[in-house]
Amino acid sequence: MIIIFLLFGLIIGSFLNAVVYRLNAVESLLERSHCPHCKKTVRWFDNVPVLSFILLSARCRDCGEKISWQYPFVEAATGVIFALIGNYFFDMLDPLTWSLTTYYLVVFAILIVIFVYDFKYMEIPMLILWLGIGVSLVYYIFSDYYGFKTANSILELKTIAGILGGLIAGGFFYGLAAYSKETWMGYGDAYLGLLAGLVVGWSNILVALLLSFSIGAFVSVLLVVASKKTIKSQVPFAPFLIAGVFLVLLLPRMFPQLQSYFLLFS
Repeated sequence: MIIIFLLFGLIIGSFLNAVVYRLNAVESLLERSHCPHCKKTVRWFDNVPVLSFILLSARCRDCGEKISWQYPFVEAATGVIFALIGNYFFDMLDPLTWSLTTYYLVVFAILIVIFVYDFKYMEIPMLILWLGIGVSLVYYIFSDYYGFKTANSILELKTIAGILGGLIAGGFFYGLAAYSKETWMGYGDAYLGLLAGLVVGWSNILVALLLSFSIGAFVSVLLVVASKKTIKSQVPFAPFLIAGVFLVLLLPRMFPQLQSYFLLFS
């Protein structure tokens, strides 16, 4: 089953690469894949995730221009993420896990697009972000409709927990952006904080923020040491926040002994 999720993720990763490119180039998603340099249509056998990149030696078959490492990286990363989600959240014998797994697959596909787009262009694609917020709200309302009777508190409802988490993170980043006049944080990060809070809920958003800032600080120090950035350089924050969200959801399932640590922040 993990292999199925992995292969599915590789295919979706290829599509997400196209979404990132065409959002920036303002092109239709319905067109066939083409080389961004010579504009020649990519043949179907040159469009196999990861494998085609290797077989083509990272160059376009027609014009010989280099193919960015972004493509195999996003494809492989999406495959691994989908495999992990399938492994830790999906149970073929439990229909209740089907909708949750589907939600996580969709929302993380959206977050991957935001991750790559912000990393490349220092900008958060708002259309994709609002799609993620809409998907989350629809799923939570649907889930609460069927699980309302089993909730012991209103805070256990996914919709309420998600909105509270979104308000906490979104409000925090909005405050930073307003106070610093967008020198510390952009308003786009505030909207992303809203989505992040929706995904992890109010009880886990503080952990997600702690992890994201820790990862961001670590990577920033490495970039400065490697002379890739200076202290005053701007670094996109969305990738770190998205990494924090993913770790919050996955770490307690991968390492059950960490669950008590996460509860400290609940």
